[in-house]
Amino acid sequence: MSEKDNAPQQLITVRDGIALIVGMVIGAGIFKAPSIVAGNTGSGTEFLLAWVFGGVASLCGALVYAELSGRFPETGGEYRFLSRAFGPGTAFVFAWSRMTVIQTGAIAAVSFVFGDYAQQIVPLGAQGGAIYAALGVLALTALNLAGTPQSKALQSLMSFTLVAGLAAIAIAGLVAPAPAAAAAAKPAGGDFGLAMIFVFLTYGGWNEAAYIAGEVRDPGRNMIRILIGGILMITVLYLLVNLGYLAALGMDGMRASKAVAADVMRVTFGEGSAIVLALIVCIAALTTMNAAILTGARSSFAFGRDFGMFRVLGDWRAAGSTPANALLVQCAVSVALIGASAFTPDGFSAMVAYTSPVFWTFFLLCGVALFVFRAREGAPESFKVPLYPVVPVLFCAVCAYMLYSSVNYIRFAVAFGVAVLVGIAVMAIGIPLYLAARRGK
Repeated sequence: MSEKDNAPQQLITVRDGIALIVGMVIGAGIFKAPSIVAGNTGSGTEFLLAWVFGGVASLCGALVYAELSGRFPETGGEYRFLSRAFGPGTAFVFAWSRMTVIQTGAIAAVSFVFGDYAQQIVPLGAQGGAIYAALGVLALTALNLAGTPQSKALQSLMSFTLVAGLAAIAIAGLVAPAPAAAAAAKPAGGDFGLAMIFVFLTYGGWNEAAYIAGEVRDPGRNMIRILIGGILMITVLYLLVNLGYLAALGMDGMRASKAVAADVMRVTFGEGSAIVLALIVCIAALTTMNAAILTGARSSFAFGRDFGMFRVLGDWRAAGSTPANALLVQCAVSVALIGASAFTPDGFSAMVAYTSPVFWTFFLLCGVALFVFRAREGAPESFKVPLYPVVPVLFCAVCAYMLYSSVNYIRFAVAFGVAVLVGIAVMAIGIPLYLAARRGK
């Protein structure tokens, strides 16, 4: 077999690439986050502008990641970017944080979306959402332990329901009678920065899209088309869905809702339709959870292979072709986070508070890494960020603002403030661990 046969083939068209980006980004967040965004914006116009701004900022970030992944097309993503730009210490702390905060916190957050909507179908009492959340993580981890082919098959099956569910919500909301309280909607008590935390959470996943650059036909021209087309499509879809929420429930109705999509269907078509929609959302949430469990365990596996201190994570089980130890550790951390968050005012919000400062710290560092590489090596021969340095400066500015807003979460509730501080503390533990690992090496 020739070297060319072993290289990625450029088979992805613009249409294929846009479809991939849409599938990567759209997840369970759009069924939960809008009610929190509404609670932190003062009007319907501000609410919708938050989603537009999220799309623009995500596009800037996607362009930055496209250049970074073009420079380093090997697997590893942010781990490789940070290692090459700032050294192994930064990469170690990132990998540690991804294993203990970012990925496991994201799994726990989405599991609460699953739990809140599962409660709409079969209520299990005051802590039913947390019970469902933990059961979902345990079941999907067991599926992944059974083997990669099984988890991939389930992922494909569940993905087909997502766009249909979003279309149903948008149509239901737009045809619903206007809510009586819509004209008297009161300003929210939060702030725009907090709203944007949840908007960007819902847009999350575009950073994975940059990794298809090596398989795109004529990437120098088509990657821009794919990124712009994909994120524009997602932004339009999110705007339509949120217009549906706003039309059916009004700002006050969204702020009061725990399961906004189900409430829209309930208002429009009655209780039975809300249960059907809740089932669709549960499947969407499980889809997101399964993808996060699958990819998270593999990054922990790579971490274990690189550092002897975590060698137990680097064992690959041939039966089922799966990183079994990494899956078990990830499951234990995720379930522990669910248990701790169950005693906060809202488990989903607590997990966002726990993960956001750490997530935005490393996102900002990845943006800065682009300037480091440009200073060291100049512009790459592959994909280049257009309008440099305006686009990466805007991306870094958004990351810095979101990092500030994430830390500022402390002032909104004691429980959420504790979650912020715990997340930062867990990330900081990675520093002495790296020093110990380096001495041991």
